[in-house]
Order: sequence, then structure tokens, then C-alpha cells
Amino acid sequence: MAFGQPSGPSASFRQVETLLTLVHEAGHADFRDARGPLGLTQRQAAGRFTRDEVTALIDRLEGERDSRDGEGAPPVAPVVGGRMSAAERSIRRMPDHLLAVELQRRGWTVTGP
Repeated sequence: MAFGQPSGPSASFRQVETLLTLVHEAGHADFRDARGPLGLTQRQAAGRFTRDEVTALIDRLEGERDSRDGEGAPPVAPVVGGRMSAAERSIRRMPDHLLAVELQRRGWTVTGP
């Protein structure tokens, strides 16, 4: 096997589309945007995955989504137009309690959901 080549059969189009939807729900514009936070390789950032890789990532992102939903947090809204600024991405990743503290520091009144 050559260096950097996938070690297994390619993922189906449907699997990659499902993964892309979950990546959008997690607050990323595309695979390249999610490369660092999800630990993707250059090949994966270009949208090329093996079946095993895409299955593992789908399971991971669904688990993270379920744990967010279980905490009473609202689901992440899909990105309109596929673009989100770095500031918006960092705010979405910020824990609720830290965001509330920062808003209170700026003079806002904060109440829980």
C-alpha cells in the first residue's frame, strides 16, 4: 500500500452526505473547516473516506449530538449559506456556563433555559 492511501473500500455517497450533514450540525462549514477540530487528514478533508472511517466519524458525531441534546441544550442550527465566522464557531463551542459568565460581565441578565 502506498503512503497516504486509504486502507479499505471507499465510503458510499450516502454515507459521506450523512457525515457532511452532521459536520454542518456541529457548526463547521465543510470537511476542510472541520479538519483540525475533528482530526481529519488531508484526504478526509477533501471528502474521501473509507467505509470504516466514515462509520466511526458518524458514530462519534451522533454521540456528541445526543450528549448535547441530553443536557437540554438546543440543537445547533444549520449554517446558512455554508459559512460561519471564526467568532461564531468559537462561541458555539464555548461551554454554556462560561458564555453566561461573560455575558454577565458585560452587563447582561442571564437566566437558564
